[in-house]
Amino acid sequence: MTASPFQTIAAEHNHLNALLALMKQEQQSLVSLDADTLATLTTRKNAMLADLASLSQQRHAALAAAGCDASEAGMEPWLAVNGDGDVRQQWERMLDAAREAKELNRVNGMLINKQLAHNQGVLNALRTPTNAPSGTIYGASGQTMGVGVSKRYVVG
Repeated sequence: MTASPFQTIAAEHNHLNALLALMKQEQQSLVSLDADTLATLTTRKNAMLADLASLSQQRHAALAAAGCDASEAGMEPWLAVNGDGDVRQQWERMLDAAREAKELNRVNGMLINKQLAHNQGVLNALRTPTNAPSGTIYGASGQTMGVGVSKRYVVG
């Protein structure tokens, strides 16, 4: 038996709210550079996203069973026929939560990129010793080694 789109909207909205809370925790962990918490949150976030995808597929199947497009575009015709004010409000609240999740994801991505750039800068600084000619890096032994133009002469 296929659930009605309204039932799946309610479940999706609950999952989105849980995802929003998790993404806010993720943002705090990114700001505080708490890698251990981030690893745990990432695992939970991936599971939540898989659940949301499954719920979305169920909603699409319910829309198809109701004779509407099995996509987001099918919601409006379904709401026009089956949705009272409460159903439409639930759908709008879910869309608002999805927009908020998208914005949190964008900000968290920016924080990740900022940290990656910082880490790359630190790695580059570690590779180039102070007062060394450009192109010199530390080798596996901890000694500097040149990677620039060779100073060997070819005689011949």
